[in-house]
Amino acid sequence: MWTDVLDLNDFYGSRLGQMTVRLLRARLREVWPSVKGETVLGLGYATPFLRPFMEEAGRTLAFMPGPQGVTRWPRKGANHTAFVEEMDLPLPDRSVDKVLLVHALESSEQVRPFLREIWRVMADGGRLISVVPTRAGLWSQLDRSPFYQGHPYSPGQVAGLLRANMFAPMRQTRALYMPPTTSRLALRMAPTFERYGRRWLGRFAGVSVIESGKQLYAGVAERTSHEIATVRPKLRIAASRDTHIAARNEDGEAPAS
Repeated sequence: MWTDVLDLNDFYGSRLGQMTVRLLRARLREVWPSVKGETVLGLGYATPFLRPFMEEAGRTLAFMPGPQGVTRWPRKGANHTAFVEEMDLPLPDRSVDKVLLVHALESSEQVRPFLREIWRVMADGGRLISVVPTRAGLWSQLDRSPFYQGHPYSPGQVAGLLRANMFAPMRQTRALYMPPTTSRLALRMAPTFERYGRRWLGRFAGVSVIESGKQLYAGVAERTSHEIATVRPKLRIAASRDTHIAARNEDGEAPAS
């Protein structure tokens, strides 16, 4: 179930929402220290977390699915948001370098087609970050949290879901150990609590932040006897050189020997 964009706007405009942005941005920057010259796509409600990347990325897009609704972003300057169907993104194949999912994976009612569509538009060698509420954290259990709606996942469930849809989990971190409270004292203590939680509280974080890479199938020959060799399919992370090879295959050209 998608959370309405107006409710998300209200939350991220509050003191608790602003602290949430501060804590999550720090984790995202650890995973993506630089996106210089790249095309970055935010899906779901990712706009509060895209601004730091906007200054260095070659292009920044924010797509909001129909059931959620759409709002203009940023408030000043050219608009970067678009109202889209989650299974039909208005982008050509292999056109995006980085994809950030926030308030998306847990909300989609058609997760597998959604992930396959992301796979289609992601460049070979691209990276996906999925920010997903955890089952054990308070943020998926209290209705004042924007992560209350939808389906929470354990980190293992998210990793399995990504693998099943041709993404290779590469790095995982966690965030939002503070409870979703509007207490002034709790908000002042949030950065300290976050540091303590990362060291001692482990799976009780509010969200998992998982980076994964696009995978392609490749045939790997295995000799099972002196006369017979079989080909076993093997997943590997796509590299940028695969773009040219894939394009040649689509045009019907024979691969180079």
